[in-house]
Amino acid sequence: MADTLSQKLIREHLIGGEMVPGQEIALRMDQALLQDILGTLVMLELDAMGLERVQTATSVQYIDHTLLQQDNINADAHLFLKSACERLGVWYSGPGNGISHPVHMERFGVPGQSLVGCDSHTPAAGALGMLAVGAGGIEVAMAMAGEPLYLPMPEIIGVRLEGELPDWVSAKDVILELLRRHGVAGAKNCILEYHGPGLASLDAMDRHVLANMGTEMGATSSVFPSDEVTRDFLRSRGREADWVALAAEPGCRFDREEVVDLSRLEPLIALPSSPDKVVPVTEVVGEPLYQAYIGSSGNPGYRDIAVVAEIVKGRNVAGNVSLDINPSTRRILTALIDEGHLGTLIAAGARLHQPGCNGCIGMGQAPAAGRNSLRTVPRNFPGRSGTREDSVFLCSPETAAASALYGVISDPRDLDMPCPRPREPAEMRVNDDWFEPPLPADKARRVELLATDNTPPLPLIAPLPETLEIPVLLTVGDNISTDDIMPAGAHVLPLWSNVHASAEHVFEAIDPDYVSRARAQGDAGHAIVGGANYGQGSSRENAALVPRLLGLQLVIAESIARIHWQNLPCFGVLPLTFVDPSDRARLHQGQRLRIDEWRDQLAAGCEVVATLDGGEALTLTHELSPRQREILSAGGVINWLSHKEV
Repeated sequence: MADTLSQKLIREHLIGGEMVPGQEIALRMDQALLQDILGTLVMLELDAMGLERVQTATSVQYIDHTLLQQDNINADAHLFLKSACERLGVWYSGPGNGISHPVHMERFGVPGQSLVGCDSHTPAAGALGMLAVGAGGIEVAMAMAGEPLYLPMPEIIGVRLEGELPDWVSAKDVILELLRRHGVAGAKNCILEYHGPGLASLDAMDRHVLANMGTEMGATSSVFPSDEVTRDFLRSRGREADWVALAAEPGCRFDREEVVDLSRLEPLIALPSSPDKVVPVTEVVGEPLYQAYIGSSGNPGYRDIAVVAEIVKGRNVAGNVSLDINPSTRRILTALIDEGHLGTLIAAGARLHQPGCNGCIGMGQAPAAGRNSLRTVPRNFPGRSGTREDSVFLCSPETAAASALYGVISDPRDLDMPCPRPREPAEMRVNDDWFEPPLPADKARRVELLATDNTPPLPLIAPLPETLEIPVLLTVGDNISTDDIMPAGAHVLPLWSNVHASAEHVFEAIDPDYVSRARAQGDAGHAIVGGANYGQGSSRENAALVPRLLGLQLVIAESIARIHWQNLPCFGVLPLTFVDPSDRARLHQGQRLRIDEWRDQLAAGCEVVATLDGGEALTLTHELSPRQREILSAGGVINWLSHKEV
């Protein structure tokens, strides 16, 4: 049978398992991507494993989240990461180079190669025809140590693009349309594979927008063919030699199919506070506006900022609006300066911020409480902006720019000007001097890690007892994100490398008393009960690790987002789901439950029987592979690897 492009890429990297949707497969990883807030934990995990040098052909550590240096913590962390890169053979991209995803495309992305990253938006590299997957940091660490990446074989959803985008509609509107149709879990354990005649009108960074935000649909990855558009992108970066043509085989069949007629799309917007609450912009025209934020990995291209400059040229931003410009890479910022767009933006009243994640992760540009903020970022979960009582809408740069001019949420089609269509310069070569390459092995072995008080060694995790007899300490609703579990923002994010300090903030916006109850419970352990799509969003593994250190032993939910589901057993937490979703109502805070001989129950089949404190039976289910059961029995990946080596 003919393969789709996704299947071809998987087959070329497959080293274990069968390509049957839902079955666990093992993939060889060519590259690894690390960002700073979770890369620190990855480096600590590699140190705990005793690794001498990474085994992936290309591994890159980016400094893109922790750019606000309001004290010494972030700066110290940068030095720690730089020393770890020197010690382990990893490329280092320092502060100011930009956001990992677009920078990786510019400098390291290679069509046909595989990439794993400790950031959920790693699939953005699929825009170049890569097999790119986001994962928890511990799984990235394993891949860097030479282990395969394990994941359920995804279904392949073919997304056929037809027609061309009309004026004032851009790539962001395409992915918002897919989110409108399918929601934040509509592509769980799937790869979105784009094809069709409409692709020709989308440049590489337009494709990045779609591949990046496929994550918001729960997709394992997104894949585009490597075609002449890809070739043009690599040629402009001085890397045409890395190009190779890649496409699906003629006659291939997708597991599911989708058609998007680009010509029929209109400007769309996601309402607060979920990326899938999508409506036409016309439904909210006239709503008040406080901030318009342009940039992030959700709209990282040159054109995404240049189009805003052309819209506001010769005009002034409304006095009640802060127009925040956040270039994604140093190279794109340089091009905006050279082409005069940056001066145009400043003259119109825009505020400029350094290349990095910044406002997307609540590290600066937090809006006023309750005031509407239009953003081109990928997510608008509650509080992710850095303001808990935020009101964040997701939209295209065109919609954000038009709204900034009029001072209220506006339809860009109402602008009294022709639709601008800027194209990036033909020459966008990236300067290699901006990156520090891996040291030779003999020099690397002499490098000492510059550990700080905020990078303590990871504590040992004890395996779960054979019988779990624990209370439900917290119950939560649907679509709980890892932002809800482990907050980000300028206050908490710098503490992420310190599991003891960051533990004080777990679930703080959902239930500020959770931590004190967990500490009072101590080593006796506890459970958390959730709804549908528990743990969606960011791949942050500390959303599993830190609650485990607080005594979390069991998560029961209607469904669990893929990356978080994989992270939980990696840190010794048992993830189970309800056979009957209505059983969720039977579990309340304070309810005690017992699971006898859970290891034997997991091995015997997919069902696990728990007993409630009233003597009633509750039937649950699991999808853990034999390998994951071994990891869970050992108390997590690090313990499992040490036993495996013995």
